[in-house]
Amino acid sequence: MYKKLFIPGPVNVTEDTLQKMATPMIGHRGKEASTLQRNISDKLRKLMYTQNEILLSTSSGSGLMEGAVRSCTQKRAAVFSCGNFGNRWFAMAEDNNVPADKFEVEWGLPNTAESVDQVLATGKYDLVTITHNETSSGIMNPVEEIAEVMKKYPEVIFCVDAVSSLGGTKIEVDKLGIDICIASSQKCLGLPPGLSLCSISEKALEAARKVKFRGTYFDLLQIYEYIQKKDYQYPSTPSLSHMFALDYQLDKILKEGLDNRFARHTEMANYVRAWTKEKFALLAQEKFASNTVTCVKNTREISVGDLNKALGERGFMISNGYGKLKDKTFRIAHMAEATLSEIKELLSLIDKILGL
Repeated sequence: MYKKLFIPGPVNVTEDTLQKMATPMIGHRGKEASTLQRNISDKLRKLMYTQNEILLSTSSGSGLMEGAVRSCTQKRAAVFSCGNFGNRWFAMAEDNNVPADKFEVEWGLPNTAESVDQVLATGKYDLVTITHNETSSGIMNPVEEIAEVMKKYPEVIFCVDAVSSLGGTKIEVDKLGIDICIASSQKCLGLPPGLSLCSISEKALEAARKVKFRGTYFDLLQIYEYIQKKDYQYPSTPSLSHMFALDYQLDKILKEGLDNRFARHTEMANYVRAWTKEKFALLAQEKFASNTVTCVKNTREISVGDLNKALGERGFMISNGYGKLKDKTFRIAHMAEATLSEIKELLSLIDKILGL
């Protein structure tokens, strides 16, 4: 049975975008592929407010996260975490034998600019990772404030996981000085899973040139140099089907208008937050609550599984809490092509099922 998904990815994909994935194949070493991939990069630069180069990867966002920390850490990485995906970035560093330290806060709290400043003031680190939008806790970290601190440390590479926020909230990559900004297809971009992307600065590329063992598939420098040499073709065979759909979806995003798109996400977030505060409670500090997913504290101790089963019978789906927050929270995503009317329909159904 088809369900309207209100989970933090994968999201519902519109029928016209899905159909673009059925576009007949082209050779990935031909001019058509170069044109397709160059056009995607040009459109993504508009979405990301950057002049930096764009890299595409046939992988989940985790692949480029691993590539970033492995390719660009010369000395030591400072990994800031406010939930599961910050912790995952630290595990990637450890698994790749990259020296790293983790700075984790209680889930529901943000990583602050002050904490980043204190850590970098030690002089031990040459790369920082920040999870912009942590879907396990519903936190949207204050990247603007963190970016101001990063200006004090121009030698440090600034990496941001925007997997679940790019396309749903404004991220001005160049203004913020982000060296590597990573996103995935199956969140706010409104595509099926299987493709990720990042912007990469010249500073990050220079750092990568000094790292000897960068791996192979996720060697960001190799990918960059290959697309420069081969006119936006990639070292490995890419998922052309995803790229046809991404090219089309980016046109839709730009036609909606970036400010309009971001305002729609904010409107949905505000509505879900107001409902959450009235009926349950927010896990996140409200000032730092995500604009793309709300983490609801299960103050009524309902069975999230039973609620989702009842929603499923009506064609809807939300998400349980993640990891240690399972059943203690549940999550309602409001991203990609979702609308306020759909959010209202979902929440009224939950009210009816729970008798609220």
